[in-house]
Amino acid sequence: MLMRTLLLVAAFACASGLAGAADTYPSRPITVVVPFPAGGPTDAIVRLLGERMRLSLGQPLVVEYVTGAAGTIGLGRVARAAPDGYTVIFGHTGTHVLSGAFYALGFDLMKDFAPISLLPSNPYLLVTKPGVPARDLKELIVWLQQNGDKASQGTPGVNTGPHLAGKHFQSITGTRFAFIPYRGSAPALQDLMGGQIDLMFEQAQTSLQHVRAGRIKAYAVTASSRLASAPDIPTVDEAGVPDLHMTLWYGLWASGGTPKDVIARLNAAVVETLTDPAVRQRLAELELEIPSPADQTPEALAARQKADIEKWWPIVKANNMKPEAN
Repeated sequence: MLMRTLLLVAAFACASGLAGAADTYPSRPITVVVPFPAGGPTDAIVRLLGERMRLSLGQPLVVEYVTGAAGTIGLGRVARAAPDGYTVIFGHTGTHVLSGAFYALGFDLMKDFAPISLLPSNPYLLVTKPGVPARDLKELIVWLQQNGDKASQGTPGVNTGPHLAGKHFQSITGTRFAFIPYRGSAPALQDLMGGQIDLMFEQAQTSLQHVRAGRIKAYAVTASSRLASAPDIPTVDEAGVPDLHMTLWYGLWASGGTPKDVIARLNAAVVETLTDPAVRQRLAELELEIPSPADQTPEALAARQKADIEKWWPIVKANNMKPEAN
């Protein structure tokens, strides 16, 4: 009887301690793992959101770059971290969907991460060099069918989202063209503008400025709705290829098993950040689409991740795409 009483007291004390920890969360800085190299458009998003979330949380968010193996090293760092809300990861479609299609991971992309919130997204534009004669997407498909032996698509690397989008585009349009991998999208864009390659699937964030300047041509946005900042560019549905949806969406996750009240605290900070007028204006300047309030929940992020896994993993398998050899 005495032992049972002691166990109950210990359990109550433990539960009280956990509740107290949750009540005071966060009491120290939060590490944000970024599984991409420093610099580039991702940095701007991480730092913009992190600075505003600091005001909501009362603690700084310290960015830690953990790169390598297509982001899977950073993923493993967070999957194995203590589930206390002090280690989170800023990921996207590539890390939390595509990596599982290409690599044998030592963790589960759904079970070992606790969704916090969907973050702004960046759909791709299907763009070509200026000299392509096609006036719309249907004419571009015909042109590619006639010139497939010499046409090429530049990608920011093997097995990236644009590479997969190109493979899927080929399968649903009956076109064939070569894939030219680059070390990032910037050099590929330079070659596209210079006419060395013919087409790309490139983020609106980095390609729209060149479209507006007439350096490249845009045929469609790979989303279900037009971009607010470029309403003249049709969607793939409107242009005649309705199954070609692909968006680079960002998200925030904690380690799996993180208490729900801690997740709720982090989610509230994201929601507050995304309502800030200054943040919204800056995201619009970066050509990023802010998710609706209904899509800013942990459940919405989990649903988006699950849906994309169910869509893209079979496409990777059907195209026999393999990890790039080191």
